[in-house]
Amino acid sequence: MGSQGGWGQSKEFLDLVKSIGEARSKAEEDRIVLSEIETLKRRIAEPDVPRRRMKEYIIRLVYVEMLGHDASFGYIHAVKMTHDDSLSLKRTGYLAVTLFLNEDHDLIILIVNTIQKDLRSDNYLVVCAALTAVCRLINEETIPAVLPQIVELLGHPKEAIRKKAVMALHRFYQRAPGSVSHLISNFRKRLCDNDPGVMGATLCPLFDLITADPSSYKDLVMSFVSILKQVAEKRLPKSYDYHQMPAPFIQIKLLKILALLGSGDKQASEQMYTILSDIFRKGESTSNIGNAILYQCICCVSSIYPNTKSLEAAADATSKFLKSDNHNLRYMGIDALGRLIKINPEIAEEHQLAVIDCLEDPDDTLKRKTFELLYKMTKSTNVEVIVDRMIDYMININDHHYKTEIASRCVELAEQYAPSNHWFIQTMNKVFEHAGDLVNVRVAHNLMRLIAEGFGEDDEGADSQLRSSAVESYLRILGEPKLPSVFLQVICWVLGEYGTMDGKCSASYIIGKLCDVAEAHANDDTVKAYATTAIMKIFAYEIAAGRKVEMLPECQALIDELSASHSTDLQQRAYELQALMGLDVHAVESVMPLDASCEDIEVDRSLPFLSSFVQQSLEKGARPYISESEQSGMSHVNIFRSQDLHEVSGHTLRFEAYQLPKPAPPASAPIAFAPPTDLVPVSDPTYARDIQPPPKVPSSLDALSADVGVRLRLEGVQKKWGKPTYSSSAASSSSSTSQKTVNGATHLDGVGSMSAQARDNLYDSRRQQVEVSAEKQKLAASLFGASSSKNEKKPSSHKTIKGSAGNVEKPTTMVKAVTSSEPTEKTSVPPPPDLLDLGEPAPETKPSVDPFQQLEGLLGPAPVQSTPDSSVVAGPREPDLMALYSDIPMTNLSGTSTNPTATNFYAVSKNPQGATNVSTLKKGPNPQDSLEKDALARQVGVTPSGKNPNLFRDLFG
Repeated sequence: MGSQGGWGQSKEFLDLVKSIGEARSKAEEDRIVLSEIETLKRRIAEPDVPRRRMKEYIIRLVYVEMLGHDASFGYIHAVKMTHDDSLSLKRTGYLAVTLFLNEDHDLIILIVNTIQKDLRSDNYLVVCAALTAVCRLINEETIPAVLPQIVELLGHPKEAIRKKAVMALHRFYQRAPGSVSHLISNFRKRLCDNDPGVMGATLCPLFDLITADPSSYKDLVMSFVSILKQVAEKRLPKSYDYHQMPAPFIQIKLLKILALLGSGDKQASEQMYTILSDIFRKGESTSNIGNAILYQCICCVSSIYPNTKSLEAAADATSKFLKSDNHNLRYMGIDALGRLIKINPEIAEEHQLAVIDCLEDPDDTLKRKTFELLYKMTKSTNVEVIVDRMIDYMININDHHYKTEIASRCVELAEQYAPSNHWFIQTMNKVFEHAGDLVNVRVAHNLMRLIAEGFGEDDEGADSQLRSSAVESYLRILGEPKLPSVFLQVICWVLGEYGTMDGKCSASYIIGKLCDVAEAHANDDTVKAYATTAIMKIFAYEIAAGRKVEMLPECQALIDELSASHSTDLQQRAYELQALMGLDVHAVESVMPLDASCEDIEVDRSLPFLSSFVQQSLEKGARPYISESEQSGMSHVNIFRSQDLHEVSGHTLRFEAYQLPKPAPPASAPIAFAPPTDLVPVSDPTYARDIQPPPKVPSSLDALSADVGVRLRLEGVQKKWGKPTYSSSAASSSSSTSQKTVNGATHLDGVGSMSAQARDNLYDSRRQQVEVSAEKQKLAASLFGASSSKNEKKPSSHKTIKGSAGNVEKPTTMVKAVTSSEPTEKTSVPPPPDLLDLGEPAPETKPSVDPFQQLEGLLGPAPVQSTPDSSVVAGPREPDLMALYSDIPMTNLSGTSTNPTATNFYAVSKNPQGATNVSTLKKGPNPQDSLEKDALARQVGVTPSGKNPNLFRDLFG
């Protein structure tokens, strides 16, 4: 191999691989790898590393990652290698990246551009490498970036590119089905591709699509059958053969697809019978891949509409599997037999001895599969043998998961096919005794309910016999040293309900047994609670019968112990038992009625006995109860109502979402509201050509507030979004449509070299030489029966309690938004301003007001230019917000221009000539102090000009 190695690698790398392979322990291997990591960290960080040497370093990093160590320090170098122009280096980089990174890694964004460039490359090997990386690294967010290019590659002249493009689209469908939902037709087109590899790759996404919706692809049945026929007739190139089987994996995928399309469809299934018979006839059972095709063909026959000839061919193939000495083939035979008996139960009778052999096989996997088959074959004639076999197997295994599954199956079969009451009780006792607490608690409750209700329809004698046998068996089982908690709860309940009813056992004897149970399980409060309640029932039964019950010392000791218990539940049960023993016969019959466990308790949800109490409380002024659904509906109604009552509720807390201020309707009397302290009224900018005659000034403060919105003062503050500007932006006049959800409704506001025939002959001769034992014949007769041909299902001899659940539909409340009425007087009303609207306005002309002059006016007094018509208001009046904080009563506000209290405390208005008028008053808080406190925040982005050289000195005081 030379000093450089056989693959162009250095001797250092080959020594690394050799030393790791010769490591004698995991600790020695970790030491070698950690030393290699330190070496790679040092060498990769060196400047001007040759590209060939960097390629080897990346391969060594891959080796380190494969051994379970962290090589994240070299990820970025692998990403850089994908940008290389050399094909060898680029493919090495893509290989490393696909092994290092996952689809959510932070470095994925760095290779998306590289993948896009490589997908357009003229070298198809580069495109193949990029498509391989796409399948591993592109996530749902980056699919749109490469999807158009991959769709174009479906028509690439190279079949390898088309195949990988189909695989990439399939991967996109698995990650985000909605991203390629409009490209499903491309899969249908590629199914007719001239290259078998592209066609085989298309079968995988079509299988997923047909699994989700078989009815949409029924028209492709003939196409799939035609393809399968061509494959079976060996029309594909020899390169697709595997162990002399023509394209076996394409055949298996096609058989799976046909099984989905033919399920329950007779017309579609009829098109498949011929090709399935041909596959059975040509099938080779001398290799594993041939047996795999036969097994998949059996699965297809068991799924589609049944046909006699196809079922016979499937049964013959199943027989060959069961007669094999290979455990894998026998496992396949058991599974196939379980599928076929669903269609024709008579098939199982032909393989009785084979099933018995599998049941007694030491291979645990084969034995479990056989039990699954017997579970499907169970009927009233063989339930005893099958359940007994399952219980025996359950006793000898230690796998808790499978033991739980076996126990649940035994319970299910016993409830469905129980031949007698006595056998049912004994079977359930065995299951509880050996499965322990693995049995579901629901099974114990069902057993207690079934014993209470009885198995007979109207035969009380049969029910009494059942309960007596249960009591006898439970008294005998109590002698066992260790019993599960769930089983003890059942025993205590049965002894308390029916322990003394038949008269065979005295009350003192049953009470003594229950006291022993409570004493033996002192740490289990649930068992002690069941035992205490059972003792209470026995005392009640004896007192109601007029017999005197002797208080046993152990019973009195138990009561004393429970009375001082830390559990309040046990204390209550002990006190109830003491109180019960002091009652007379009539009181006991009322408190503890006989055999009342089966009585249905009717619950009236309206609670009519509370009507008088509720009425009295309402008369005393209590608030009526409002249900949760009504509360949800009223909360939405309150949101709409608050829009019109905003001024009234201005001084209260608001719990609805922030909304744009709406123009208030004209009111007859002024309504005071508390404005935010950080807002000041600002009039909309007025331009020369937009000046209109002054409208009539309203006489109330509400009318003023309806005309002018309240906005944040943004003059002189540079905007962080949009184009740089210092002018105030006009409020957006576009209204948004909100959606509100009310109660869920949305509204607008091989094996061997011999032939199959020789194997069958060998098996038959072996069977003739070995005489079948009488025990196996007897077991087979009990399992499969002699004359029964159909799976009988005996109706359950005990009652089944079914719960009924009603569909409760919540009413959907439709709430309509209440809109404010239009003002009756025709005035120019500006649109409501948006407090958070920082968008760039598009004025027709530039404002004639210098913002720096306005800012100077805000920070200090400026000479006011007097004009002859200064008293005339050129537009709507601004609301006097600051005057609301003065000491002048609200009744003195008249809203006229001559009233000093109604004049803006601090208002900036513009006359037609563009002059700025600033008027100030001495009453109320000084806005200059407030502005100076916020000067640091308001100076952001402001640049001093020649007209205002002392701007920053004024801002910072």
